[in-house]
Amino acid sequence: MYQQIMTWCAGLSRQRIVLSGLIFAIAIEALMSWARFGLGLQSTRDTSAIGEFTFGVRIHHGYIGVVLLLIAWRVMKGRAGLRAVSGIVGVAFVVSDLLHHFVVLWMMTGSPQFDFVYPLTGR
Repeated sequence: MYQQIMTWCAGLSRQRIVLSGLIFAIAIEALMSWARFGLGLQSTRDTSAIGEFTFGVRIHHGYIGVVLLLIAWRVMKGRAGLRAVSGIVGVAFVVSDLLHHFVVLWMMTGSPQFDFVYPLTGR
């Protein structure tokens, strides 16, 4: 099954990869919005313990998306299926993070809450 998925992904055009990433981003954002507003979770408050391992730096999933896009672009040249999957997930993570902070949170709370570091009081 893994091989079939990789073979199918290898045949995706660049436009299909981006479109798939955008669709996946909407799904991720729906999940993030449910966690934030449905469950009342707040990443700064509820994940502040992670700050001890990252030296206080907040790791947004958009950062991981950028890394995946760079890997897909530069590292996986001979592995088309894995390259496509990395591209889809990379686009999804970047777009989802930007949507979450600069559209959803800004509209709902009045602030994008895009912190680069955890507040000292939360650690």
